[in-house]
Amino acid sequence: MTVTDNGTEQAAVLTRDGLRRFEEDGFTVVRGLFGREEIDLLCARFAALHAGGPVPGHFEPRESDDPLAAYPRVMHPHEIDEMARQVLLDARLRTVLEALLGEEVLAAQSMFYFKPPGARGQALHQDNFYLRVEPGTCVAAWVACDVIDRDNGGLEVVPGTHRMDLFCPEEADAATSFAREYVPPPPGLAAVPVDMAPGDVLFFNGSVVHGSGPNRTPDRFRRSFIGHYVGRSAERIGVYYRTMTMNGERVRLAESEGAGPCGTEFAPRGPH
Repeated sequence: MTVTDNGTEQAAVLTRDGLRRFEEDGFTVVRGLFGREEIDLLCARFAALHAGGPVPGHFEPRESDDPLAAYPRVMHPHEIDEMARQVLLDARLRTVLEALLGEEVLAAQSMFYFKPPGARGQALHQDNFYLRVEPGTCVAAWVACDVIDRDNGGLEVVPGTHRMDLFCPEEADAATSFAREYVPPPPGLAAVPVDMAPGDVLFFNGSVVHGSGPNRTPDRFRRSFIGHYVGRSAERIGVYYRTMTMNGERVRLAESEGAGPCGTEFAPRGPH
């Protein structure tokens, strides 16, 4: 893996400054990792999936006044769609992830969010609260599929929380968050927004506190494709997550306790 000093993007795609930011703040953005045509094709594929109706266990939209019921997130789309699988296992993601983790990576989960106009966000939380990777943590690769900003519910992160343990969450405000868990920023720290363009990828540590507000626009979706990954040295993960190499070969890890789907709509659970 070659990391450049002058900020130019080469085959390695991750700059030295980007790596430093991940180490210091717990997150980094690689701009334009995916091309606009690739993103347009990915969005078209998920639009077709939505038009095709429910896929039990992965995607079950229903008629409702709640925009998230009509456009729910798609869970583990890589298990039902080849394009989603290709994105999850993309070599460019692998290159960055191995630089960030310092070892071979395993893919653990994929998700696609439509987040239509009027949709609630997801309160601040930590991904490893759900995955329960042991030892270590997970890393997310959050691919922007639209212009993403505060108006349409862009992601916010709390720098420095990657050095902290898992917090016991409070109950979120159901009027603004679809998930029940909420982790307030620790004293002295604050959430900062991450504006993104289609094809940008935000990478962040599984302990980083992050979340998003509602989509307050009248006509803009905030679509995103998310992959979760772990280092090959991980020994345990929640039973909900089926890990595999970036070549697509299944790797079975032992089950950790207390895990669940990433972002539950149920009662909060503490980490112990």
